[in-house]
Amino acid sequence: MIDALFSEYGFSLNELQKEQFSKYREILLHYNEKFNLTAITDPYEIAVKHFLDSVVGEKHIPQGAAVVDIGSGAGFPAVPLKIYRPDLKITMLDSLAKRVRFLEEVIKTLGFSNAESIHIRAEDAAKGTFRESFFVAVARAVAPLATLAEYALPLVKVGGKFIAYKGPDVEEELAAGRKAVKVLGGKILSSEKYLLPDGSGRSLIVIEKTAPTPAKYPRGQNKPRLSPIG
Repeated sequence: MIDALFSEYGFSLNELQKEQFSKYREILLHYNEKFNLTAITDPYEIAVKHFLDSVVGEKHIPQGAAVVDIGSGAGFPAVPLKIYRPDLKITMLDSLAKRVRFLEEVIKTLGFSNAESIHIRAEDAAKGTFRESFFVAVARAVAPLATLAEYALPLVKVGGKFIAYKGPDVEEELAAGRKAVKVLGGKILSSEKYLLPDGSGRSLIVIEKTAPTPAKYPRGQNKPRLSPIG
């Protein structure tokens, strides 16, 4: 099933990748009974809405790039990206220890190299050694763009990219987030709409890091969420 779905979108999977996706689904469903990682439990929907959707953004990621996934949760989009693109160096950040433990189990079971899961808030990571240390940041279903940009862009090197996975209606979010993106040293390159095989709409917002993020960002005390820039 997953092989046909991926082929329809121009993605070819080898036997190891098909096996890794199958194992990932098994681990996800097993841990989901204890941790409530996802509301989607049907195998077809997992393949479409989690696995395939996560991989769509890989075309914007250079070979061998260091990628940080913000608020990784159950591992989307980072784990499917790593399965499809084993060349990537993946760091997954999450603020909940139980999700980090789950991701550590995924890394071990799937035999990933150059992958790690860290228990830390994105804003704390960006104030320390991780600041402007990744070539690509990704995030899926975390927060509105203005808030998300303040979490992501401080982690990205100048010349790198931030890829935000969004739903179909992003026009208002883009308009509201433009000032934040600019203030944080970014430039919106594109907003791409696409349909998944089940007909559900998605968007990818691609932002380039064009200048260093001012030192005062990201702000603490949950201000990116409570009082977004702009």
